[in-house]
Amino acid sequence: MADPRPWVRPTARVVVLDPDGRALLLGARLTDPALPPGDVRFWYTPGGGVEDGESVRDAAVRELAEEIGLVVAPAALEGPVWFRRHVGTFAGLEIDSRETFFVLRDVVHEVDARGRTELELLGEEPHRWWSVAEIAASAVPFAPGELSALLPQLLEGPWSGPPRFVG
Repeated sequence: MADPRPWVRPTARVVVLDPDGRALLLGARLTDPALPPGDVRFWYTPGGGVEDGESVRDAAVRELAEEIGLVVAPAALEGPVWFRRHVGTFAGLEIDSRETFFVLRDVVHEVDARGRTELELLGEEPHRWWSVAEIAASAVPFAPGELSALLPQLLEGPWSGPPRFVG
């Protein structure tokens, strides 16, 4: 009998900000291998699962290199700034994703997707730099869902408080 409990997946994510305060987001076209690719279903920050023996901060740095070709030192990340829990189904598995978000500021970078996994490449995920106003005006969902309300606090300057729980 299959285990009815979801797979708990620690996840590291990074809010990458350019000098103009825009956030780099990836567009999810393929949210499940059982579904055909299509229009962007939602936009999200770079990041992914924490591997065995890896710290959340080190996972965030590794994911930046893999997903967008950006190599940074772990100390360059601010935070954690947010924690988020998202439970959903992927490839027939229920996944309880425990997300830790960091911030990386003043990034000038051309995205290089050569380090993406086979599944990520299959989804042909686009990327885009988004302003807070563009996020707020968009009809496409974002993860976290309240991203347009959360970003202004990050844009005020270095994070000095404890991490916030977001939805």
